[in-house]
Amino acid sequence: MKSTKKLKQVTFFIALAMNTFIGAAWSKPAPGFNYTSSLLSAPEAVGSDTRLYKVSIYTTPASIGTRDVVPDPDGTVWFNGQWSGVIGHLKPATKEITLYPLGRGSTPHGVILGPDGGLWICDESSNAIRRFDRKTHEVQTFYLPKFPESMGHGNLNTATFDRSGNLWFTAQNGYYGTLNPKSGKAKIFSAPGGFGPYGITTTPKGEVWFSNLAQKYIAKINTEDGSVETVEIPGSNANGSRRIWSDSDGNLWITCWGDGALRSYSPDSKQWQFYKLPGLGPRGYSTYVDNKGKIWSSDFGTNSITQFNPKDQSFTVFPGNKQNNQTLQMNGMNNQIWGGQQGVDQVVLFERITQ
Repeated sequence: MKSTKKLKQVTFFIALAMNTFIGAAWSKPAPGFNYTSSLLSAPEAVGSDTRLYKVSIYTTPASIGTRDVVPDPDGTVWFNGQWSGVIGHLKPATKEITLYPLGRGSTPHGVILGPDGGLWICDESSNAIRRFDRKTHEVQTFYLPKFPESMGHGNLNTATFDRSGNLWFTAQNGYYGTLNPKSGKAKIFSAPGGFGPYGITTTPKGEVWFSNLAQKYIAKINTEDGSVETVEIPGSNANGSRRIWSDSDGNLWITCWGDGALRSYSPDSKQWQFYKLPGLGPRGYSTYVDNKGKIWSSDFGTNSITQFNPKDQSFTVFPGNKQNNQTLQMNGMNNQIWGGQQGVDQVVLFERITQ
């Protein structure tokens, strides 16, 4: 069984290396490579909400760099393979995974489901935004202009759509930008302080905010002219804010790597709230708010995923099943919450089984 899986992985990487279909606009449909996942057990969780969830862990092919995830409305999930230039599709019911190459030199980072039903991907080394069609498996590539003062390379991270249908994205080398999907035209802006733009989100009011992991601020983008208004994150060690997510009330949630804290900011009251993550030496990475208003954070320091309940300010901790899981951006839909685990090439699913 193990030798069969290994042969499939070798076959996939050979085929991937030979793949040369990508063009400047539309590619041919990406060929799929199949893999059968294994379902792993999860350690017992600790906290008041442990009995609310069924936890399932699915393996993905080794060394593909499994990272950001996006749920499909049909109950399946898509995920980026950062180190292998693919987007993967997992069907939990059958444990079948199909991998689709995105193009030569691709290193996909963030992925979101767009209002048009397509998957929109920030591609780091290609300096491009890619759209993957979930039905036809075609890849459309929008190559971005050169980024100034960074050898032309932006190091793209994550994206979000505004109410006008324009895509906004972050580039860790010190930029943020916007792409008009209809015209294909893009604009690049220099971020205050330079290096560090990372997470980005759109609030229910239509405001677009991004976080800066190096500069200790979050920033609101004026979507009309691209200017920004920064808000300092309080705390002497409140650096390393990678991801940002809005709840249904428009409050913004982040975790800070530097002091291991979960924070929320209200744009209306301009007030911050501070919640220390549980455990010794927490290092918060990603943040996601589910449809019940619970806050999910991945914690590299304690190798766990935490769920925070704002109503009673309690934490539930889900330990990693292996060492160095490295859960990256989490995402969800309805009663499913997903996370990609790059350190061990897995995706984890939390299914809410009771209200």
